[in-house]
Amino acid sequence: MNSPANLTSKRLVSIDALRGFDMLMICGADAFFRSFEGKTSWAWLDALALQFEHPEWIGFTFYDFIFPLFIFISGVSIPFSLGKAIETKVPEKEIYRKAFIRMLRLIGFGLLVKNVPFPFFDWEQIRLGSVLGRIGIAGFFASVLFINFDSKKRLIIGGAILLVYYAAIFLIPVPGFGAGNLSFEGNLAGWFDRTFLPGRLLQGQFDELGILTTFPAICLVIMGVFAGEILKNVNLPEKQKLKQLLLTGLICIAIALVWGLHFPIFKRLWTSSFILLTGGMSLLFLGMFYWIIDILKFQKWSFFLVVVGMNSLTIYLIYRFVNFRYTSKMLFEGLYSPLDEKWFPVMESLGALLLVWLFLYFLYRKKIFFKV
Repeated sequence: MNSPANLTSKRLVSIDALRGFDMLMICGADAFFRSFEGKTSWAWLDALALQFEHPEWIGFTFYDFIFPLFIFISGVSIPFSLGKAIETKVPEKEIYRKAFIRMLRLIGFGLLVKNVPFPFFDWEQIRLGSVLGRIGIAGFFASVLFINFDSKKRLIIGGAILLVYYAAIFLIPVPGFGAGNLSFEGNLAGWFDRTFLPGRLLQGQFDELGILTTFPAICLVIMGVFAGEILKNVNLPEKQKLKQLLLTGLICIAIALVWGLHFPIFKRLWTSSFILLTGGMSLLFLGMFYWIIDILKFQKWSFFLVVVGMNSLTIYLIYRFVNFRYTSKMLFEGLYSPLDEKWFPVMESLGALLLVWLFLYFLYRKKIFFKV
């Protein structure tokens, strides 16, 4: 727990705001937008609601972008946190130790979140893959790369990982299916997890947070580190930083669209094209937030997001155990009961989103910030 006197003055507001935007999409805003489906005759509103559902297998929606964005943002912070440690001559051994402990903590929290209620007496039902675990593992390896390699070499390593993953999927045969099979049952990542990953897989035969799909996810953190280095570079003018973020993002998206013609863009398999698309989108979003908030100084509106972004881990964990929607119904149903009953889910979701923010605002006012 940290209680700094003026935490926001020492950091780019745009990073906290973007993290807050991302976490709101996970902890309330997604349910709010989904609740509009079928409520009106407006096709665009139904289309918007469907953008907050994951495709069953191959396909891409905006909601598929949310988790990769969070991984990317975790990389943006590395040049600031580890860079400061390196500049102040903290021993490398100590940096490695802290990064490793952070990874273990995130893995532990991830195991708890993904296995509620925890199967203490049935270990075979434990799911090892988790969102927080993936962030911890990818962040640890990206930290090691940050300490030992310069920016150019890290990008080369990231590109090599995507190419090797691509080659493995299409060249290594899966028993009974052959090589290059992208079906739910026949893909290499699923077979690898069924063979080597203990415990329960999310979908029985497949888990998108398994072993092999972790490798391309590391590349998102590498891209985030690259973006963080651009923002941290005191020798670059602000407009030049913005230009580099946007241009790099557009290049990544262009490569992704071409690559996707053979290696489809979809989240379940964390394909190389998916990584480049979401990484490119992350760069564009970061650039947009940086331009509006830190260059143009339009910051008042971002306070709503910063409150969430500065306690993102807190709300992710709390949201798993506290039913904000139920509380919303208990507190606010009397206000919206005159409406048509079909609008009740929309109002419940809106109320839950309000409660989430008020809880985080209380922590913000008390200067309570939790981090791993």
